[in-house]
Amino acid sequence: MTKPLMIQTGQTLLADARNPAYAAIRDKLAGFAELVKSPDDWHTYRMTAISLWNAAAAGVRPEEVIEVLTGNSRYPVSLQLQRDIYAVMSRYGKVRLVSADDKLLLKAEDQDAWEAIRHARDVRDNWLEADDNRMQAYLLPAYRGMIKNACMQAGYPVVDQAGYRDGEHLNVQFRERTAKGSEFQLRDYQRHAVDRFYQEGTVHGGSGIVVLPCGAGKTIVGLGAMVTCKCATLILTTNTTSVKQWKREILDKTALAPDMIGEYAGKQKQVRPVTIATYHMLTYRSRDQNAFVHMKLFQQRKWGLIIYDEVHLLPAPVFRATAELQAARRLGLTATLVREDGREGDAFSLVGPKTFDLPWRSLEVRGFLAEVRCAEVRVKLSERDQLRYLEASPRAKPRIAGDNTSKDEVAAALIHCHHDKPVLVIGQYLQQLRRLSGKLQAPLITGQTSQEERERLFDRFRKGHIPVLIVSKVANFAVDLPDAAVAIQVSGSYGSRQEEAQRLGRVLRPKQNGGEAYFYSLVSADTREEQDADRRRLFLLEQGYCYERLQESDVWKRKEAASG
Repeated sequence: MTKPLMIQTGQTLLADARNPAYAAIRDKLAGFAELVKSPDDWHTYRMTAISLWNAAAAGVRPEEVIEVLTGNSRYPVSLQLQRDIYAVMSRYGKVRLVSADDKLLLKAEDQDAWEAIRHARDVRDNWLEADDNRMQAYLLPAYRGMIKNACMQAGYPVVDQAGYRDGEHLNVQFRERTAKGSEFQLRDYQRHAVDRFYQEGTVHGGSGIVVLPCGAGKTIVGLGAMVTCKCATLILTTNTTSVKQWKREILDKTALAPDMIGEYAGKQKQVRPVTIATYHMLTYRSRDQNAFVHMKLFQQRKWGLIIYDEVHLLPAPVFRATAELQAARRLGLTATLVREDGREGDAFSLVGPKTFDLPWRSLEVRGFLAEVRCAEVRVKLSERDQLRYLEASPRAKPRIAGDNTSKDEVAAALIHCHHDKPVLVIGQYLQQLRRLSGKLQAPLITGQTSQEERERLFDRFRKGHIPVLIVSKVANFAVDLPDAAVAIQVSGSYGSRQEEAQRLGRVLRPKQNGGEAYFYSLVSADTREEQDADRRRLFLLEQGYCYERLQESDVWKRKEAASG
């Protein structure tokens, strides 16, 4: 049988998606390479330093990577590529950071590593004293994050074995039954994720990123880390809705009293043994030149654990502030490590390497996630929008395509096809969403909706009182809507892979009746939006999801069948 891989220059891999052997190696490829393009038949992967270092941090050896390539490539794998893989992966572990009384000691294991880091400006300028013969240098703990980032930029990621402070002791315990009375225990993969992060409290553990799909219980993994570490914890997350969701989960599944948990978002400024804050709050300042008003939160308690929810969205100012807090254990949680700004290295060096990852479809097979059918519907521009699109500037074209008024009727027809299921309509443009809200007679949640009204509408949707709910990008993250069975994406943020993954995540939770879920993406035909849609699908294709291609006529046929 013909093998599925062809290897190009620049550490680029072409995988034949039609080949029966491709499905068997897709998860292995995702462990050390990133999917960058996905035409129907051929998927393009690229190995990067970060993807190979993450593999090395997870215990994957260069020989295993090369074995996947040689065993599945149609043509011989060049010796140069094999050498390059060995060279990059072997750099992980060549530079270590250890404790030395009240200082830190940066140590290199060979001369090449030492020469690379000693000539890096941000490394050299921030150490106290260096010993070239021993290939080591002392530095102050305050520079721990900065040095790690600089070494990574120099091509040698630091293995941080300097240990962590305990922080304020906090006796966090799981309940045997939740506050609602149901039995509770960690699933096996959640316990494994906590163990891989903590590593028995040794210097090898305590910092890293856990990657799990939406609906698989990333929050529960965070609670598991709190129970294991038993210390004051600062949780950073994306929005006020997420803050309240974290608090509900803590109260439901742990024995902590309400007065032990503080909310630091909106009007609330509570600093308690467990404090939950938003990234937006931390990066707020009255004027561009002023200091960040709330960054002092990092020093207001002796935090022993910092949890970064949706770590791939961590803003740069928070990176800079938390670089000084490397003494605390750090857990990053995310559904995808993809950053559209290309700064995956920041999370790697300042939070930690990927310590746990599971293929999404493996959890679907075990019944922990709903089976989802994905479809892309190509929608022609209305005559009015077509004229506007042709005359528009390149900058204006994406919005006109995304706000295509012809999508309104297609969305309505899809809702008719699934009239017996809870439906979320998700979009980018407020004008479009308000128009749809009026046509579909469905409530709308945007960034302008008060927190109280959001909670009320989400609760009514959960209880089945609202069959269709329209949401803007505020619902991309941390919205617990377990019964949502259909998501219709009418517009998105250009080619954002992480957004596509998060929006699919709105319907991933298992359904009470065990039924399928559906994810539709409406794309304006013959426009720039087609290219953006191709990029948006990449991460989900890498996870094994397939998109059915539909035309408008297919939707009308399905509507007729549903009516018949």
